[in-house]
Amino acid sequence: MTTSPSPRRRSGAQFVYEELLARIQDMRLEPGRRLHETELATSLGVSRTPLREALRLLLAEELLEQLPTGGMVVRRLTPRDAAELYAVRARLEGLVAAAAADRATPGDVDRLTALLHRNEALAGLADGAMESGHAIHVELERIADHAWASRVLAQIEGQLARYRRFSNASPERREAALAEHRGIIDAVAAGDPVTAGIRSEEHVLAAREATVAELEVSLVPSSDAGSSGSLPRS
Repeated sequence: MTTSPSPRRRSGAQFVYEELLARIQDMRLEPGRRLHETELATSLGVSRTPLREALRLLLAEELLEQLPTGGMVVRRLTPRDAAELYAVRARLEGLVAAAAADRATPGDVDRLTALLHRNEALAGLADGAMESGHAIHVELERIADHAWASRVLAQIEGQLARYRRFSNASPERREAALAEHRGIIDAVAAGDPVTAGIRSEEHVLAAREATVAELEVSLVPSSDAGSSGSLPRS
């Protein structure tokens, strides 16, 4: 009797890529950390070949930075990167919300309303508010069915995921975001693409301002002479 290969063996470099991506996004691999192949290969239980392939992919996505010495570090978080990423996201989310308002069915509105209620229930918790708010955006994207906007959002999601936690750090911002989500959903339910687009873009720009402000007070200069940028306080 033969046994099927494990998910790790089946996935190869893809498994390594996805695991490292998750560790970067949730900051188990913190910004500015230098990566050591031997340590990573051991922790993942893989050989150097799939690890190096995964590292090349992450480097191409600019989640890693190459040092002059040849090593790699996790890309640091900076207010400038946050501002630029959120500016791009604002335009795309505006397109998505407008398209969703054009396409939404009563069933779609019901699902958005249920997600809004979950967002309300979790607004007091930083992680809960972040996850439930993101779920609203994911549902709007599904309803919109805007292939190119979704494609570009997917391309920058790896970077955005690391910044999202900074956008709702304060209770005041979480309450404001909840009200903004409510306004977007109201416009979608009313079939008003112009208002939905404007409210969605304004919502993301407000998140940008909160993120940049939070980064400016929570990041300190790195002492690593091998690369530039900032590191979060522990």
